[in-house]
Amino acid sequence: MARAPVSTPQPTDLTLHQASRLLEVAFDDGSSFRIPFELLRVYSPSAEVQGHGPGQEVLQTGKRDVGITGIEAVGHYAVQPTFTDGHSTGIFSWAYLHHLGSQQQELWQRYLQRLAEAGADRDTPTVVAAAPAGGSCGHHGH
Repeated sequence: MARAPVSTPQPTDLTLHQASRLLEVAFDDGSSFRIPFELLRVYSPSAEVQGHGPGQEVLQTGKRDVGITGIEAVGHYAVQPTFTDGHSTGIFSWAYLHHLGSQQQELWQRYLQRLAEAGADRDTPTVVAAAPAGGSCGHHGH
């Protein structure tokens, strides 16, 4: 079995800040990030959000006030949060959490740009729209 590269930073501390809706993650490389719950939710690595391939991503809207009701360890490599909107299928690896934290500004800009292109904003409820051109992947909304 191939082992994960040693270069993947490991978290040393993980704190949910409910009032400010931030996940604080400190890594053994000395970095520390405060990642908004909303960013975690809209970039959830689940198939429900990411789809089944490039261009299949489902734009998440109306997540400004999303909370996290719980977070569970998945082995020694990831965490799985449960969000207040019921979403709980995203498994966030340490590398992905580090990516979200370190690329936070760019990811926010991309998200806001995608909202603008869709004519939506951070408060618009998510609507399960018709499948984009090219067919459906067979999912139905939750």
